[in-house]
Amino acid sequence: MNTLGQAIAEAGTLLAGFDADLLEIIGLSLRVSLTAVLIACVIGFPLGAAVALFKFPGRGAVSLLLNTFMGLPPVVVGLLVFLMLSRAGPLGVLGLLFTPTAMIIAQALLVTPIVAALTRQIVADLWREYGEHLHSLDASPTARLGTLIYDARFSLATAVLAGFGRAIAEVGAVMIVGGNIDHATRVMTTAIALETSKGNLATALALGFVLLTIALVVNAVVELVNGWAGRKAALA
Repeated sequence: MNTLGQAIAEAGTLLAGFDADLLEIIGLSLRVSLTAVLIACVIGFPLGAAVALFKFPGRGAVSLLLNTFMGLPPVVVGLLVFLMLSRAGPLGVLGLLFTPTAMIIAQALLVTPIVAALTRQIVADLWREYGEHLHSLDASPTARLGTLIYDARFSLATAVLAGFGRAIAEVGAVMIVGGNIDHATRVMTTAIALETSKGNLATALALGFVLLTIALVVNAVVELVNGWAGRKAALA
């Protein structure tokens, strides 16, 4: 109990003192995860909306794959990215392995199916509600797509936050492709695993507190967005 209390106290000291190594790890974690989520949104929003709105051969299979890939094992994604970026792989010439870019690629692959699948469901629900109206206006496919994505912006914010929560908590894939290199690719989750194995509980707890705080903030924002959107819809 004394050891735990001491570790918590030391963790508080590290956070209060804005420890440089700690801030570096937190900053890299946020940069990698936010970039991966941005890429996932650029791909996932139009992909999910297109699957919801347009009929094409294999549409059901694409929808099934999106839902299936929401539960992709992170270590499998990490292994695939590792093989692609290794020197013997097709993209090895780029020299991206064990860099933040490789971690971003791995996280984007994990987050994109989440964003796309949630977008597909959200847009499909809106299409059932507004489809006839858009047909009556003779809106083009592109106009339908843009209109529904814009109308769903508050619901899509929840999908973005869900993707960010998955990205910021990821450890397996980023460990494989990033290598957990100090001052280069060490992020919060990999640092927690390493510091715990070394017995540095104070640093691990400090990073754990930050992760818990981020998770709390993300969930609070989700609730606020949903509540605000609900009130706005009720007044409309």
